[in-house]
Amino acid sequence: MGHARTLSIGLHGLRGTLVEVESDVSTGLPAFSVVGLPDSSTLQARDRVRAAAARSGMHLAQRRITTNLSPAFVPKHGSGFDLAIAVSVIAAQGDIDPGGPSRTVHLGELGLDGQIRPIPGVLPALVAARDCGISRAVVPQENLAEARLVDGIEVTGAAHLSSVLRQWGADVAVPAHHPTLRIAPEAEPEPGAGADFSDVIGQQQARRAAEVAAAGGHHLLMTGPPGAGKTMIASRIPTILPDLDDEQALAVSAIHSVAGRFDARQGLRRRPPFENPHHTATTAAVVGGGAGLAAPGAISRAHGGVLFLDEAPEFPSRVLEALREPLETGDITLHRARGVTRYPARFQLVLAANPCPCGKAWGKGTDCSCSPQQRRTYLTRLSGPVLDRIDMRIAVGPVDVNRVDAVPSESSAQIAQRVRTARDRQRARYADHPFSINAQLPGSLLRTAFSPAPADQRLLDHALSQGRLTLRGHDRVLRLAWTLADLEGAERPTAEHIGTALTLREGDHR
Repeated sequence: MGHARTLSIGLHGLRGTLVEVESDVSTGLPAFSVVGLPDSSTLQARDRVRAAAARSGMHLAQRRITTNLSPAFVPKHGSGFDLAIAVSVIAAQGDIDPGGPSRTVHLGELGLDGQIRPIPGVLPALVAARDCGISRAVVPQENLAEARLVDGIEVTGAAHLSSVLRQWGADVAVPAHHPTLRIAPEAEPEPGAGADFSDVIGQQQARRAAEVAAAGGHHLLMTGPPGAGKTMIASRIPTILPDLDDEQALAVSAIHSVAGRFDARQGLRRRPPFENPHHTATTAAVVGGGAGLAAPGAISRAHGGVLFLDEAPEFPSRVLEALREPLETGDITLHRARGVTRYPARFQLVLAANPCPCGKAWGKGTDCSCSPQQRRTYLTRLSGPVLDRIDMRIAVGPVDVNRVDAVPSESSAQIAQRVRTARDRQRARYADHPFSINAQLPGSLLRTAFSPAPADQRLLDHALSQGRLTLRGHDRVLRLAWTLADLEGAERPTAEHIGTALTLREGDHR
């Protein structure tokens, strides 16, 4: 009887904490205690470990067993500590060499039959382990493909507890593999799969606005009657966005790993995600939440991609107002009883709205059955502070079928090429800065190093002095102007670019 330790990782959002799992087996009345602020699922590891060890040929001693998860002041949650607890207890009672697993991270949930079951969040957990100087890890066999995406750490996959114990020198038989029920990651279709901008009939202004939004990472509001093509255009924006770079792909993949929606067989997620929650979604579903420590919501799963809110005025006001801070800061901090969780949330927001509850208040609006009060109430659900954070507000009217054939529809591939060229210009221009697209250009630099000529800004300064723009709106117009200049290959925005950007910004959504 004695003492042994191994390692595991506790996740709080995407931030991982190295946890030392130490067990002590001593004389006394038989008992099994787990201390160190475990939640209920972690505490239930006692029963899972006891049954799994027996099925693996290693019965736990009828002694007093105490397992401590250190640092003890940090809350622990989830069943991913099962494997580490089992290894440390069996090492403490002398059935395996205690020195072997002491510097190895063990992750995995145990079944009562000894099977090691997959867990969410393996990718960010191993990134945290690597950053702490750990060089070896054992993970569930089904998480092995995901674990191998992390460079700099030697990873072993295991399907049964007995195979892990045998790795550390135990004389146990490894049972033949038999199929068990597995919970596979939720299948996510490729954003924009099968969709193309060539499917969009007409709507040249809206198509152009979508291109500008994609090129500079800008937010977009489209207002128009039902059937005009707003949803079709929004759903095709991912098809013209460039692939994520290595840093973005790792962050997006880590978020989806924590959410249990990451399939690692294709490697890191390279395509920008597309999230379109229904307007009945709760604040927790959109922003993030849940019991204990908060899980990532739609805004975090859309990090690096597009968050599309169709029928935006139908969303609860609490959901829309909760988007204010993420739109400015690019992350979301969720405070819950068991701790504070932070997730990245730098997304492009695309909104679609009807002009009124019945959707017919367009043109002369003779077919509209809504009262003036109903129209005002409907559109004021998009509050001024939310609208002030939207870069472009455009009207999307009914398609004129008599003029459709005048301009051929471009494919997504053609538009994507221009978007990539514009993004390359931005990446080169901001190479010495911690951002790479115009939408992230700080206001301080907009008014100094990246300020257009004073003569070209007269129209914009006039709109600001008249109160038509806030200072935030002023900066967003300048960012739009930079994107328009990049799409045209200009060195700096001109008065024409600024005028066009102001028109896109001041589009009357009402």
